[in-house]
Amino acid sequence: MTQAEIKLCSLLLQEHFGEIVEKIGVHLIRTGSQPLRVIAHDTGTSLDQVKKALCVLIQHNLVIYQVHKRGVVEYEAQCSRVLHMLRYPRYIYTAKTLYSDTGELIVEELLLNGKMTMSAVVKKVADRLTETMEDGKTMDYAEVSNTFVRLADTHFVQRCPFVPATENSDPGPPPPAPTLVINEKDMYLVPKLSLIGKGKRRRSSDEDATGEPKAKRPKHIADNKEPIPDDGIYWQANLDRFHQHFRDQGIVSAVANRMDQIFRSLPVGYNISKQVLDQYLTLLADDPLEFVGKSGDSGGGMYVINLHKALGSLATATLESVVQERFGSRCARIFRLVLQKKHLEQKQVEDFAMIPAKEAKDMLYKMLSENFISLQEIPKTPDHAPSRTFYLYTVNILSAARMLLHRCYKSIANLIERRQFETKENKRLLEKSQRVEAIIASMQATGAEEAQLQEIEEMITAPERQQLETLKRNVNKLDASEIQVDETIFLLESYIESTMKRQ
Repeated sequence: MTQAEIKLCSLLLQEHFGEIVEKIGVHLIRTGSQPLRVIAHDTGTSLDQVKKALCVLIQHNLVIYQVHKRGVVEYEAQCSRVLHMLRYPRYIYTAKTLYSDTGELIVEELLLNGKMTMSAVVKKVADRLTETMEDGKTMDYAEVSNTFVRLADTHFVQRCPFVPATENSDPGPPPPAPTLVINEKDMYLVPKLSLIGKGKRRRSSDEDATGEPKAKRPKHIADNKEPIPDDGIYWQANLDRFHQHFRDQGIVSAVANRMDQIFRSLPVGYNISKQVLDQYLTLLADDPLEFVGKSGDSGGGMYVINLHKALGSLATATLESVVQERFGSRCARIFRLVLQKKHLEQKQVEDFAMIPAKEAKDMLYKMLSENFISLQEIPKTPDHAPSRTFYLYTVNILSAARMLLHRCYKSIANLIERRQFETKENKRLLEKSQRVEAIIASMQATGAEEAQLQEIEEMITAPERQQLETLKRNVNKLDASEIQVDETIFLLESYIESTMKRQ
């Protein structure tokens, strides 16, 4: 875990959960697995606060626990899961794209709460959707339930592990920590619930859903709680499934961009004749990038997607793009040349790239110092004498990808810090704007006149309004940059993970 990753984890934990949870989380990231009392002692935090912080982290799958032979429970941070919090907006947007507003809110609720029962999610989402509808319209629980079932069927949400019934019924002393289990075939099994009802609009805190003041309600009605139909069956967002979707979409987009004109001539839908289909498959299989491979000829052959080569091509294209933006088109030409030829001496680079010796030398050393290319020594004699040694330039894509990934982590931490600074600098103005918006919304609800609303709006002066617009524009740019950098992070992580699995 590099310092850049730890800093980014710290910023994400503080932004989402506050200082105490951030302190405990970062301590576990730095030190590895530790028992409860050691965490409290080392961080100087009270035992009660440590317990609450660990509960929050476990609820959001950011910390796991393990019982050792002596009965000691140790807690360990999941660093990669903390970094995935960067991707929350992308998960939510994907759910919106695939399953409309209902899917978006279901995934958002699961990400915000970590784990929830299906009934709780359905009711909360139905209420939120009803709030956005016109007066008199409501969202039916059944409609939200159907979307939840579709998300489970496509594995975007999954059941959480649970404590088996046998462990609860054991008459002996309870274990130091519960053992959670889940059967793989039950992970996406949706319980049969008869959720009947509609979403409710928010009312004032002094009234219940019927509009009757709380003080007038009988006590037995106020305290009556219905049994939860799916109590103990909790659900969470399946981030691996979202990552699979991102990977697949990245590969499809890359192929579409490479063969754009060809694919535009395809007929709408899947009604393609075998002859035309064979032509397109042959075209994909013969492409130098080798995204699609062919094995055997019996029955027309077997076509497969080569995921590792596809991810390698995408990572290489990202590196080429960064070199071009950072060092210019001539450096990019040299970088592509070294990539293509695998190993080249400096004189060969000058000749092949058709760039003057001095410029080529400067460009090579610039990229070498930034770790985009590396130098390999091949001695003719055992003494490694410089006069009897070949110096070959080469590109180690895995090493360059790791270096770029580290820089991406630093960049995104800087973006978050800048966004927090911008917000802190304009805190007073933002609070004033929120107060004015709340007053206007309240007056609109009571049917205030236009002149009264105009008077309230004028509480924010023209210079303040301009300052707010500038702040909004800057924050939007920073948010967009965070998402773009995270897309690069995801691509590089996918390539590195795929490469490490093959080694």
